[in-house]
Amino acid sequence: MEPRMDMWKVNPEAYQAMSKLEKYASSTSIHPTIKELIKIRASQINGCAFCIDMHTKDARKLGESEQRIYALNAWRETNFFTPEEQAALALTEAVTLCADTHVPDDVYQQAKEFFSDKEISELIMLIVTINAWNRINVTIQNIPADN
Repeated sequence: MEPRMDMWKVNPEAYQAMSKLEKYASSTSIHPTIKELIKIRASQINGCAFCIDMHTKDARKLGESEQRIYALNAWRETNFFTPEEQAALALTEAVTLCADTHVPDDVYQQAKEFFSDKEISELIMLIVTINAWNRINVTIQNIPADN
């Protein structure tokens, strides 16, 4: 597969806008491991190989275990994730699939058990940001580099 275009060269203003959103998302108070779990899980749902590749590498740099990375798409069937991480992952899935789920009340309430309103707003922005990156990269067929 070849990329359809180099969007960042074609439209640098769009890249700058996304970069500002990413800068905000990276600066939030959410624990770095949870940030990477969110990015990986949304990218798995959206089928974004570029982002899966990037964020599994970033997670490993933070000390994330291979076991948890491999089990992330089946996190409900394991005991590898803390209740706080589970709440963040449930919210990630619901927001990513919002056309189907409309973010159910029980998912939102689960998040409220572990996160303040400010933190939930940060989680939402993290999820929105990675979903935007996923949609861009899937559409332009941006592929990960061989290592």
